Amino acid sequence: MAESIIIIGSGPAGLSAALYTAREDFKPLVITGVNAGGQLLLTTTVENYPAFPEGVQGAELIDLMRKQAEKFGTRFVADDVVGVDFSSRPFKIKTHSGQYEANSVIVATGASAKWLGIESEKKFIGKGISSCATCDAPFFKNKNVVVVGGGDTAMEDSLFLTKFVNSVTIVHRRNQFRASKIMQERVLSNQKIKVIWDSSIDEIIGDEKVSKVKIKNLKTNQVTEMNIDGIFVAIGYAPNTKFLEGSLPLDDKGYIITNDEVETDIEGVFVAGDDADHIYRQAATAAGSGVKAALKVREYLQNMDYDNKH
Repeated sequence: MAESIIIIGSGPAGLSAALYTAREDFKPLVITGVNAGGQLLLTTTVENYPAFPEGVQGAELIDLMRKQAEKFGTRFVADDVVGVDFSSRPFKIKTHSGQYEANSVIVATGASAKWLGIESEKKFIGKGISSCATCDAPFFKNKNVVVVGGGDTAMEDSLFLTKFVNSVTIVHRRNQFRASKIMQERVLSNQKIKVIWDSSIDEIIGDEKVSKVKIKNLKTNQVTEMNIDGIFVAIGYAPNTKFLEGSLPLDDKGYIITNDEVETDIEGVFVAGDDADHIYRQAATAAGSGVKAALKVREYLQNMDYDNKH
């Protein structure tokens, strides 16, 4: 028998959708992904999520959201979705271990930050390395930080960080930015920001947290060492939507194209969170979109039930 609703993903969007649909007694099934919890698990203290005046650990926040959804009847499967079939009803969701059927689906798989890809980086994610200036800038008050990137996001992050930090050093692989002209002008005229061109991060050094960085000039291969308190990686995000190719319309970057924020072209298939949001990318906005998707699902399932009875 088909599930009333399957939610793919278990970050703030998926868990908020689960809470709302569970309280409506739809008994949602959440396919969490093997690495459940989303981007919040890569952060330490979260200070900008409502209702936590002292802040909350990212992992704890996800755990609390999951327990709340579970309390009202949400069920969880720790598996990765590898494919979907939305061409007929009930919808089919394929995982590594099996297949599920559902009358409605919320896709809440989020987006993953693109990282530098160097070995020493892994040790310091959440310990001096961040992919979210909006989230973590206040932790670096009066510190010296590096921003890696050359697009609009890197420019915006650098300018935002200057409100908190002593200095920002942008490290960019090329000899000019890809960002819009106005953003470049704002960055290059800011006295707190300096730029190291034609360079990349070669190694990150520290004990419990970041303390130094080695920067390699890509033209001369010369490596210099710099004392630093933090690194913000601003080279973009990749939505976790590869398994949807051919099943839902995606834009050129892989984000799901929506109608009215959470609806898709396929009736009964909804979207929540950062897999469709390439602008805000905050836990609170993801949670809000999960609520919107849940309310749309409720309307859809109630109409479907009415149609079946008449």
